[in-house]
Amino acid sequence: MPNPTEHIQYVVILQHKAKFSYLHMKYLFFSWLTVFVGSWIVYVEYSSYTELCRGHDCKNSICDKYSKGVIDGSACSSLCKKDTLYLGKCFTAKPNSQVYSGSWGDLEGVIKCQMEEAVAFNKPTKGTSVEKFREMILNHLKAKVGDQANLADLATQVLSITDANKDSHISLPEARSTWALLQLNEFLLALVLQDREHTPKLLGFCGDLYVMEKVPYSPLYGISLPWIIEVWIPAGLRRSMDQWFTPSWPHKAKISIGLLELVEDVFHGTFGSFLMCDVSATSFGYNDRHDLKVTDARYIVPEAIFQENIRQKRCDVDEDCLYGADCLTSCDLTKHRCTPEVTRPNLAKGCEALKDYILRGAPSDVKEELEKQLYACIALKGSAEQMEIEHSLILNNLKTLLWKKISHTKDS
Repeated sequence: MPNPTEHIQYVVILQHKAKFSYLHMKYLFFSWLTVFVGSWIVYVEYSSYTELCRGHDCKNSICDKYSKGVIDGSACSSLCKKDTLYLGKCFTAKPNSQVYSGSWGDLEGVIKCQMEEAVAFNKPTKGTSVEKFREMILNHLKAKVGDQANLADLATQVLSITDANKDSHISLPEARSTWALLQLNEFLLALVLQDREHTPKLLGFCGDLYVMEKVPYSPLYGISLPWIIEVWIPAGLRRSMDQWFTPSWPHKAKISIGLLELVEDVFHGTFGSFLMCDVSATSFGYNDRHDLKVTDARYIVPEAIFQENIRQKRCDVDEDCLYGADCLTSCDLTKHRCTPEVTRPNLAKGCEALKDYILRGAPSDVKEELEKQLYACIALKGSAEQMEIEHSLILNNLKTLLWKKISHTKDS
């Protein structure tokens, strides 16, 4: 007859073995799951990176054209011969517009290269005189920004940039590079606003690849999180998190004034009016002096060009008449064509981008009035031309309120 004590011990041993086996299997399963998920995330991230970041393809294409004498520019030799202009970290958000940090000798910059479509670099043609090229530039600028009184001055500035090696002679490859750059909104805006310090300085170019001054702090606000974490965070908490790592309030006030001044400059500015079609934090940054800088000007477009293009667009609902993230017009259902006038002015979009940023940490003696003015600003409708007086009044009131609060501090 079996000993009861031995039987109990045997059962306990079996239970321990079963428990150990279960824990072992559980451990193996979760280890496998961790490896699988981790490998999948690495694969997705690598695939996204290789698909987005094609700066070296862009460089090879540019240098091939430079070696054949098709293009030239101040950055060509450093990029293609001396290897003193390096592509660093990739910041590309869209494959057709490559963005990299760059090192050029002692200079830190941002390298931008277009891959949207193959640029032929066939204009101007061989035998074109400098005067004829100047006329080409003038006509192009007129088509872009309208018939402004001082376009001749802007054309002179373009010719000065074209002479990249400063030998008082414009070569055909130099002219072809400049002509390609003039097709880009960002390059055009940098020319138009070069005296206003809202755009980074152009350091050099080669074909339609160009190097801009580095903006130390970008984006304007916000933190970057892995997408797997991003999907679980509620929108309200996410907006709050974006404001965690921002400068002191007086510094934020100065940066905000910079954005308001940019709005002022692009509306009926020296060289016509521009529309801001992506007024998000990712399009702006600031330097060590807390001066606002535009870091992505692809969607700041001449109003005349915008209106000409949007008129041709077919639509069934207003949402079909959207350009970028912020330039919306209405749909004329009788013609099924978009109307040319935007529904919100630049100022309203700028104030919306600044609202959470400037209200967080605002001094109690200005917060209520600041909030009131911001909401009045956000409520602006129609084009700025239709309500120019109200637009100017709100803009000046906001700037005055902010300047008054920081003018006595060292932060101003």
